[in-house]
Amino acid sequence: MPKTLRAFIAVPLSKAVTQELDKLQCRLIRACPARAVRWVPAEKIHLTMHFLGDILPERVNPIKEALTVVTRNVPPFSFTAGQLGAFPNTNRPRVVWVGVSDTTSWLELLHEAVNESMEQLGFQREARRFSPHLTLGRIQRKAGQEDVRNVGKTLSTTKVGTLGIVPVETLIFFQSVLRPSGAEYMPLATFKLGKARS
Repeated sequence: MPKTLRAFIAVPLSKAVTQELDKLQCRLIRACPARAVRWVPAEKIHLTMHFLGDILPERVNPIKEALTVVTRNVPPFSFTAGQLGAFPNTNRPRVVWVGVSDTTSWLELLHEAVNESMEQLGFQREARRFSPHLTLGRIQRKAGQEDVRNVGKTLSTTKVGTLGIVPVETLIFFQSVLRPSGAEYMPLATFKLGKARS
């Protein structure tokens, strides 16, 4: 059986916003029940455009070629990160996130273009409506109901304004390598958007 690699496509965050996410996580870690949430290290937080799952190595080059075409047609833009929320909601939190706001519509257009290009390569289109967010953490499976409720209360009462503006100039095709210490993300290719291309 050929070795597969776990892959996804994402927009990296600016260092300034990563630092703000780290500060916010520190606040939440102090306020939430211990061990109720598995927090994502701030430096690993990104905006996912498409999760590809396990792919065969021979699919890497066709994906790179498709993303080269996609990014050539999208100009650099920016989005705002801010506000705190949870999926499905703060009453029954499973995923803790920071929201993403884009007034230009380029983020949605980029997501749609990536989805369409991956669908043409045989990958399943993501069924859920695009709801851009930055995942801060996930509720642990072993967390008790009381702890989950307390996490929800913390999220509802923690005031979070705008954390910063993220300039979007690149799209990254990542490989996710699972290690005992957690997932490590290794770029397979980086693509510059439109006019940002050198």
